[in-house]
Amino acid sequence: MKEILNGFDYIPDIEDIDKKLSAIQSNLENWATKDNLASCIGYMDLTSLNSTDTAEKIAGLTQKVNNFKSNFPNYPAPASICVYPNLGKTVKDNLTVPGVHVTVVGGVFPTSQSFLDVKVLECRTAVEQGADEVDIVLALNAFLANDFEKASHEIREIKKAVGNACLKVILETGALATPEKIAAASFLAMEAGADFIKTSTGKLEPAATPMAAIVMCECINAYNRKTGKKIGFKPAGGMTSPKDALCYLAIVDTILGKEWLTPRYFRIGASRLANNLLSELEQKTVSYY
Repeated sequence: MKEILNGFDYIPDIEDIDKKLSAIQSNLENWATKDNLASCIGYMDLTSLNSTDTAEKIAGLTQKVNNFKSNFPNYPAPASICVYPNLGKTVKDNLTVPGVHVTVVGGVFPTSQSFLDVKVLECRTAVEQGADEVDIVLALNAFLANDFEKASHEIREIKKAVGNACLKVILETGALATPEKIAAASFLAMEAGADFIKTSTGKLEPAATPMAAIVMCECINAYNRKTGKKIGFKPAGGMTSPKDALCYLAIVDTILGKEWLTPRYFRIGASRLANNLLSELEQKTVSYY
């Protein structure tokens, strides 16, 4: 693990991380503008990942995204709709809004506990059926056993399978727990071909945390300095309030800069957050999604 971190000249400093987080949280009002709240809607991967999801339900969700600009002309539409892989085609067939992506979770989400061939087939099939973004989970069974080559190999093989589709790798930071493991997983995923690194599945506690976000963004920054490549960041799991969204936006702005404040490099994975952002912006209760 130290070898991975030394390769990018980055070792997490918990005292420095705490100072940065404290400074951001103390000054969060600086980011609490209407424009930033609205932009958070445009960064959102609007997510429905329930065992009860049906094609009819997902078609209805997609139609709400289609109608969003008619109902809320002053705000951007979500960046994507995120569903299980078997429902990606439903989104693709019903989506009419230019620029909104079709995102699926793949690779035997949320555990990644299966055969690599199965994971690769699932992701490839989802892309063939219309997904242009695929979120997979890091093979924690390999990573936590210090089999870093196996964990990296799985990402590389899935990246080959999805081709030009955007690949987001979920680190499941709550299971990694320490800043060092989060950093090592971040660098491993980026080196293996991740276009984004993502905090959590939302299926395991704790989900996204500001500490993990700071470590991941610092790793993205270190990776960019060494390679010149920009990798995206996606917090997900447990975010329901506008304040949550603004905290992660502030972390990205502080560590990576405004170049990253675009849906190309910053996403927010959420379901309930959308209505709460709209309610804050409209100053009334909104139950749109």
